[in-house]
Amino acid sequence: MTAITTRTVEYPADGLTMIGHLALPAGVDRRPAVLLGPEGMGLSDVERRRADALAELGYVALAFDLHGGRYLGDPEEMLARCMPLLADPDRMRGIGHAALDVLRTESRTDPDRIAAVGYGTGGAIALELGRGGVNLRAIGTVNALTTGRPGETARIRCPVWAGVGSEDPIMPPAQRNAFTAEMQAAGVDWRLAVYGGALHAFHHPPVDHPTVPGVGYHPQHARRAWRDVVDLLAECLPVTEDLGA
Repeated sequence: MTAITTRTVEYPADGLTMIGHLALPAGVDRRPAVLLGPEGMGLSDVERRRADALAELGYVALAFDLHGGRYLGDPEEMLARCMPLLADPDRMRGIGHAALDVLRTESRTDPDRIAAVGYGTGGAIALELGRGGVNLRAIGTVNALTTGRPGETARIRCPVWAGVGSEDPIMPPAQRNAFTAEMQAAGVDWRLAVYGGALHAFHHPPVDHPTVPGVGYHPQHARRAWRDVVDLLAECLPVTEDLGA
């Protein structure tokens, strides 16, 4: 484990001032980078800790914001913002591109070596960046088996890994099948991990506010999904430099 530094970054997107969390590995050299998207509630300490963990592995990591610095713990408020967003690929891409611009302009980032990893709404944004033709080394998603506009998935130029709980009522088997059929038809290098017995947002520790139905934490699968994300990055975006440089 190496020493890291962190800071908040403000940037405009979707008519809001977003407040992201940037985590930098030790050293001064350029590193591969990861854009990290949160669940629909928005950026929280869960994603900040994940960004920090990625920095400890040697990546520049930006956990991006969805709601202008707000965390939407009220399910109705969250759905009222996220459902129209999820129905609008251009808005999702706008939020993703704004965060990606911040990550690319960070002096420690190697702009040619970036992956996007996201959970829920953040994962849908990662997929839309790929469908929009952004040059990414990998896309990893959990709880984000979203489908896109016809033909655009063929613009994804990197491996896609997706994870979902077998008992997730928000991403049921029909949604899984539609997602995998789209990936296959587009010729994408895709993988799907189905975590047995897990609900939606199984990766997210329990929260002290109401949630939408079908959400539940599964600590064992949460650890497995994180290892799968790290393995995806190790395969597609390896940190090859000496971390002590």
